[in-house]
Formats: sequence, structure tokens, C-alpha cells
Amino acid sequence: MENKILVDLVSMEDMVSSGCFDIDSVASIIGKTLIDYKKGCIDLPDKISQIFNEETQDRINCMPATLKKEKVCGVKWVSVFPNNPIKYSTPNVSGTIVLSEIEKGLPFAIMDGTFITAVRTACIGALAAKNLAKKNSKVFGSIGAGEQAKMHFIAIKHFFPDIKKCYVASYRSFEEDSFVDVLSKKYPDVEFIKCNSDYGMASKEADIIVTAVSCQRPLLRADSIKKGAFYCHVGGWEDEYEVPLMANKIICDNWNALKHRGSPTIARLYSMGKLKDEDIYCNLADVLDGTKNGRESDEEFIYFNSIGLAFIDIAVALSFYKKCKTKTKWVMKNSDLFGSIINN
Repeated sequence: MENKILVDLVSMEDMVSSGCFDIDSVASIIGKTLIDYKKGCIDLPDKISQIFNEETQDRINCMPATLKKEKVCGVKWVSVFPNNPIKYSTPNVSGTIVLSEIEKGLPFAIMDGTFITAVRTACIGALAAKNLAKKNSKVFGSIGAGEQAKMHFIAIKHFFPDIKKCYVASYRSFEEDSFVDVLSKKYPDVEFIKCNSDYGMASKEADIIVTAVSCQRPLLRADSIKKGAFYCHVGGWEDEYEVPLMANKIICDNWNALKHRGSPTIARLYSMGKLKDEDIYCNLADVLDGTKNGRESDEEFIYFNSIGLAFIDIAVALSFYKKCKTKTKWVMKNSDLFGSIINN
């Protein structure tokens, strides 16, 4: 009897070529998985985070989770080094996901987690927008112009085809140029406007605002947000404290997982005693399953904060693995994340 452990190595190219970047499918998986977690069908141990630089928040996270119905345990090993694009021209986020079955405890897949993280992050923002933004949203505002910002625009535009204008602001002008050059080819129906690092200009007319930046600075100002806007907060400290404090509803992917994190704006407010548990309207799962109402007025300003949950990454990874399973040879490679997506 041979004692072998066979593990499939799944690259970004494998996932893209297998049609894994399907926004409807990924959003559906995310919604189902959030509700499964609420029902107690998922184990989520505490995340382990090793921070190597408090100022820049350079860190490596170890994030395990188990999908009990699917009998799959996984772990996401993800690095977040915000200054990488400037210092080394490398991505600020990179990762690997390992999947194991829980009958014998054997691993069966090692997957490129960078692609999965980027897709999951954009699609949970898009799912939240679909349920919380005004249905007639036409103007998009992006603070940040990197790959994650582009991914958010693509995913949200999918659910809001009437978006006809997009403002973009970044403190690096070449990123604004790239954002507009790349996306204007894909979306000729949209007017893209570079804001030359004017963050107020990027947000003041927007129905949907996304901050996808690697810095830890309050770039989004409360006085630059119009009534009825939906705001998707992607990373750490990206907005003034007054922004969540003026929101009609604050909704999270998971408040209990988020509130003890160090960098997000609402976690900072919680640690200072300026935001309490009762100030959080609900988690997104409560809107998805009908427990709580979502948007109730076109005048509401709704603040959505996604911290990133390991069990969603594991569920998305498992679905991608199943799509790729028909391939006969998988090899991990380094490649251009956004180039792989935009050209498919």
C-alpha cells in the first residue's frame, strides 16, 4: 500500500482560465456562506496576526476556518505590506490558501490566495452595494486607484449597469492614469474623471464610494459625502471619524470579528469608547436573510465595513477548486493579477 498525499497546486491562471471570475457566482457563494456562519455551520478560530511595523502595519496573517457541511478545513496565509508597490513594485497583498478534508485530515489543494482575496474582497463589496446602495446609482467615486480599486469598480458596475460616471483619486498620478486607461477600454459607456489627488472631488457627487488604499490616513471627509450615498470601506483607517458617526446605518461583514482589530476606523472608535455595539445596525447576513431591513430611504447614508473573513476565502477557494478540477496539470506561477482578469 502506497503512503502518498496528493496535493493539487492551483495557480491564478488555472482559476482565470476555468472561469472562476464570475461575479454572480462569487457573490452568491459569499451570501450563502455568511448565512451559514450565522446558522452555526462554520468554525472560525481567532486570526493570528504578526505585525512587523506598527506604523505601516506590515503583517502576515494566519486565518483558519472550517466549513462543517462541506467537511473542509482551510487556512489562508496572507501578507499585507502596504508600501510594497512604492518600494519594490510588488503587490501589497499576497497569499496562499491550503485546503484539507476532515475525514483523514489530509490536504488536497494549495491555491494562489492573492487572486482569491482580490476577487472575494471586491465581490463582498459588490454584494453589499447590491443590497444597500440606491438602485438608481449612477456615479461612482474611488479613493484609491490600484488593482483592488479596479476590481471593486468592475464588480459593482456588474450590479449597477447604469453607472455612467466614475471619479478616481490617488496620491500617485500614474495610478489614476492607469485606472482610467484600463477601465475606459472595458467600459466605453462610462466617463472616467481623474481627480489629481483631490479626494473630496472623488466622493462629493458619488452615489457609491469605495476607499481601497494601502495607507493609514483619513482620506474620506464627512463633508464630501452627499445624502443617500453608500460607502464601502475596504481596508484600515481610510475615513474621518465623523464619517461613520454621521451614518444612518453601519453594517459590517462581521462586527464581532472587526471591533477588536487595530486599524479600521470604526474599530478605532470602538476602542476609544466613541462607538458602542448598539451603534452597529447589523451584519450583512442579517440583511441577506431578511432579519433586518437594508436601505429604507434614498436619503440614508449607509456605511459598510468589510474586514475580511477567513471562512469566506475558504468557501470561495473551494468553489474555485471544484471548477478547476477538470484540469490535468496545475503549476503555481507568478503573474499579473489584474492583467489576467481584465483580458478575460
